[in-house]
Amino acid sequence: MHLANQVALVTGAAQGIGRATALALAEAGAHVVVADLAADTAEAAADEIRSSQRRALAVQADVGSLDDIDRMVRQAVAEFGQIDILVNNAGVTRRADIMDLTEADWDRIHRVNAKGVFFCLQRVAREMIPRRSGRIINIASIAGKGYVGASNAAYAASKGAVIGLTKLAALQLAKHNINVNSVCPGVTRTALSDANLLSRAQQEGVGIEEMARRRAEAIPLNRANDPEDIAAMVVFLASAGARNVTGQSFNVDGGLILD
Repeated sequence: MHLANQVALVTGAAQGIGRATALALAEAGAHVVVADLAADTAEAAADEIRSSQRRALAVQADVGSLDDIDRMVRQAVAEFGQIDILVNNAGVTRRADIMDLTEADWDRIHRVNAKGVFFCLQRVAREMIPRRSGRIINIASIAGKGYVGASNAAYAASKGAVIGLTKLAALQLAKHNINVNSVCPGVTRTALSDANLLSRAQQEGVGIEEMARRRAEAIPLNRANDPEDIAAMVVFLASAGARNVTGQSFNVDGGLILD
């Protein structure tokens, strides 16, 4: 229980990587604010955390809205008195060729994946700075490092922005004893990736099982991530064992890219 009595805020926490991360942080002892656009599934995740004797608060929030971000943080602080850990996980995408992307695609993806990450980081940092303590963990992607299998170019650009933000935020918040790192998942079994897999299978005229086999074969370790693989890295970065780690972007991808 090395995160006992710490408070973690996880965005996009109702399913997939976010849900696995919220549960893993609770298992490590943290109380968790489960933030998501989907109120019902956020509450279900919070109930699961409560069943493990940890405190949890479900908050409905759109991280593309600064008003929602402010309300989310205020609710978290009102309930728990502090925020020790922020996991910027909320994200959106769709599979598309570069020539098929629209302005609406660009705006939707960057509103959540880049703008949302920045303003959640900034707003939570305002709570961490007076306490001179905090861990901020941004969920980026190997798409932001040039992975050829990225769902689309706008998504890759948004995740590249997260990686760049992580570096500069780490440098500028270090004087406040706040660590900022990012995790770059590779292929991960989530509802979002499954939708992309189905789209790709349809485009190539093969079954989804065949496409899943091809996807796994392209990974050196021959397996896609489970959400829990990403959650484990987040828990480490939130722990005392990572106290001197900041400004880094860690790939969790089975060896898909090496940098």
